[in-house]
Amino acid sequence: EAVLGVAEAQKAIQAMLDEALKEPDRPVAMAIVDNQGKLIAYARMDRCRLLPQQLAFKKAYTAAVMRSDTAAVAERFKSTGRSISEFGDPNMVAVQGGVTIQRPGDQAFLGGVGVSGLRAEEDEAMARLGIQAMGL
Repeated sequence: EAVLGVAEAQKAIQAMLDEALKEPDRPVAMAIVDNQGKLIAYARMDRCRLLPQQLAFKKAYTAAVMRSDTAAVAERFKSTGRSISEFGDPNMVAVQGGVTIQRPGDQAFLGGVGVSGLRAEEDEAMARLGIQAMGL
């Protein structure tokens, strides 16, 4: 089975932090989980509010367990008029900023990255930057 290692996760966290620290007055939180939604790496900037700290993990978790970026998950629920809360999993959120990690080549699902604290599209862009930095 494909496994996402802590070394890749740390590379992603470092790349995202380096980018985020260019704007220290806009603190973010970031989380990386494996394909079961279990936390591998987490970081938050100083003075990051509580909600983004919780959402970063939930976005990563949702991307991993739904095998879909959270922007697409949110759109899918909106279009069907249903709520993600119907799953009964308090860690699932339909909010942009969670991105799946897939291995190039066979597209095996390795996990998810979640970023929270900026505008939704900026959160997603930062998550993608982290995935690039993993060098998979």
